[in-house]
Amino acid sequence: MTNSSQNSSLPRLILGSSSSYRQELLARLGLPFEVCKPDIDETPHAGETPEATALRLSREKAQAVARQNPGSLVIGSDQVATLDGAQIGKPGTHENALKQLQVMRGRRVVFHSALCLWDGRATDEKNAAQAECVPTFVTFRDLPDAELDAYLRIEQPYDCAGSAKNEGLGIALLEKIESTDPTALTGLPLIALTTMLRRAGVPFFRT
Repeated sequence: MTNSSQNSSLPRLILGSSSSYRQELLARLGLPFEVCKPDIDETPHAGETPEATALRLSREKAQAVARQNPGSLVIGSDQVATLDGAQIGKPGTHENALKQLQVMRGRRVVFHSALCLWDGRATDEKNAAQAECVPTFVTFRDLPDAELDAYLRIEQPYDCAGSAKNEGLGIALLEKIESTDPTALTGLPLIALTTMLRRAGVPFFRT
């Protein structure tokens, strides 16, 4: 994705994600950017905390894309949902999604949204990455099976961890969202990202 206001003096900005939701969020900043899907193994490591998993994967995604695009600024992101400390994955099927929603109704789920900005201009790889994990606490409504089933048939969020898309009708399943960043739940914490981009010398306002 590109923007007609591209400034050639800035490094290439690349979003290491094929998520349309993350692309829409990044587009809010008005910066020209490209999209490149990272090819990495996203399997959690044994004994790894949810936050550690999200941070590691966001870094690996950014690093993988950066290797293919030297000198670029690359954004990597990952999200891990947990209930009582146990990870909640993507359901894949209607049946699995319904089971997830049944378990989560009336409960509070934590979404760990990690972000990594990899600066390909850095001479030392140790100093190339900025990373942060932003937690979001989501309380689900205590809804009957019939409503949960009806929601799933309408939106079919089978590729979404937690089986609910807050960007769409899934917001009707939620009772409360608590976070320091309103965009974190969608998968790209823009407050953290704009802080990182500022540190990397990217301007947002021309004076």
